[in-house]
Amino acid sequence: MNGFLYGAALQWKLDIRSKSLLVTCYIIPFIFFLLIGGIFTSVMPEMRNTLIQSMVVMSVSMGAFIGFPPSLIETYGSDIKKVYKANGVPLYSGLATMFLSAFVHLMISCIILLLLAPLLFEAALPVQLPVFFLALAIYVMVSLSIGSILGLMIKNQAKLTMVAQLIFLPSIMLSGIMFPIDLLPDSLETTGRIFPASWGYRLMLDHGFCLENLWYLILVFFAAVLVCGILLKKQKSK
Repeated sequence: MNGFLYGAALQWKLDIRSKSLLVTCYIIPFIFFLLIGGIFTSVMPEMRNTLIQSMVVMSVSMGAFIGFPPSLIETYGSDIKKVYKANGVPLYSGLATMFLSAFVHLMISCIILLLLAPLLFEAALPVQLPVFFLALAIYVMVSLSIGSILGLMIKNQAKLTMVAQLIFLPSIMLSGIMFPIDLLPDSLETTGRIFPASWGYRLMLDHGFCLENLWYLILVFFAAVLVCGILLKKQKSK
């Protein structure tokens, strides 16, 4: 346990110095927040009621799908994996520490957005903050579990960027955070429900925390854990 905590603390320090994580978890989400938040609240004042949830979904999706997987490639696609094996360290330990570190970074980013939105755009705070943070934590975990699959499965950085964008862009455009999902054609609305962003957004809305919005996220998370376990076993045999 002490070794895991030491590894998590070390990974946290490494991530703080990571330019990739700084850009994808903090800089770009905040720029998007400042630009789009001002536009949304000016054109559609009613967006103030859901601005926090919308910006949180964008921030988490970018960090989990674009910022997190490259860290896994650096570890499991390099000699660091051999160091794990040589020292008898379980391969899942690296994934667990990076997952925990990314989770904390994304939560911090979302908390900053939560604090700034009411001050800058008069956004409405969630009615039940403890429930909101629980829903947020679940969505972050599900998103990072998908990012884990990308980082373990894809070894080429260029290919990873392309695949990550194919998941990130529909997550943003079809989740309902940019405009009401009812405005989309039925085919696109159905497609949007494949991505966890749509479910996470509804789960974080006021009075949205219910089994109807939760079951799909739970299913995706446990499926992702199973897939990651299989991928790590393959890594061990190589």
